Amino acid sequence: MKKFWLFALMLGLVVLAACGGGSEEGSESEGTENQEEETTEEETRSVTIEDANGEQTIEGTPKKVVVLEWTYAENLQALGMEPVGVAGLEHYGDWVNVGIPFSEEVEDVGTRQEPNLEAISRLNPDLIIGVDFRHNAIKEDLESIAPTVMFAPYSEEAAQDQFQNMKDEFNTMAKIVDKEDKAEQVLSDMENTFQEQQARLEEAGKEGMNYVITQAFTMQDTPTLRLFTDNSMVAQIMNSMGMKNDYESEKLEVYGYTETTVEALQNYQDSNFFYIVQEEDNIFENQLAGNPVWENLAFVKEDRTYQMPGDAWTFGGPLSAEVLAEQVVNAALEEK
Repeated sequence: MKKFWLFALMLGLVVLAACGGGSEEGSESEGTENQEEETTEEETRSVTIEDANGEQTIEGTPKKVVVLEWTYAENLQALGMEPVGVAGLEHYGDWVNVGIPFSEEVEDVGTRQEPNLEAISRLNPDLIIGVDFRHNAIKEDLESIAPTVMFAPYSEEAAQDQFQNMKDEFNTMAKIVDKEDKAEQVLSDMENTFQEQQARLEEAGKEGMNYVITQAFTMQDTPTLRLFTDNSMVAQIMNSMGMKNDYESEKLEVYGYTETTVEALQNYQDSNFFYIVQEEDNIFENQLAGNPVWENLAFVKEDRTYQMPGDAWTFGGPLSAEVLAEQVVNAALEEK
């Protein structure tokens, strides 16, 4: 009898072990199946977008992206991604500061004007993003490496409202890389930042400031100013904070600014003058120091000039827009 119960006990243990083993195998099998399903979904996913060259379909979800213009590198960062390659990487940080440094794994792929096709090819990207005015001439070469999206930020259509065009391009990128929920949050955060910065101006009694804003530099030994028009991203950002742009152009400026000289400022002496300069090329402290045209401007005499840092990027995406809004208000309140 004892032998019978001992045999029954051993048999029960064997059955339990078999059931447990089956459960683990089933769990592992289910996990593998789920991973395979996710991979299959990514491989079979496709989106149709419109770029500078018309409608095109992107197959799969790009993970390894090369960008040939800084704005789109920043856009990927805003979406929680990092490009594998960036054109003009060496000088990116001199002009763009969104608080997210690139890792050492990001490769420089030549200049924005002349991307290095071999360097791009070595990265084996599954998407390349460029701009038509720089890269259409090498479009076929790029497409032989990977699917290529070309944006047209300075077309006549985009120039009507560069700020809206920036948001449209950002949303298109989010659609391509399957990050549309993230994009919605980023744009909401941007609008909240504008409201917060406007509140700072109001609290300081500087609401509704009228202004002229320039990006100034030396070109061919001549002090040169870009005066931004209302269709520009920078003016749209400032206007969204209740400020008013005094500068107007007689024609649509596709780049959002008029390139001119210091003499043009004599027409805006009642304005508050905001200026963006690189420290090593501050034309107002160097070439224009002692210049009677500059020194006799009312806003210079009355100390209504507001310097902004050289990395105030006026051609960026949502993150640059947030930084720019804060830099404008910091300058207006003379805070750093």
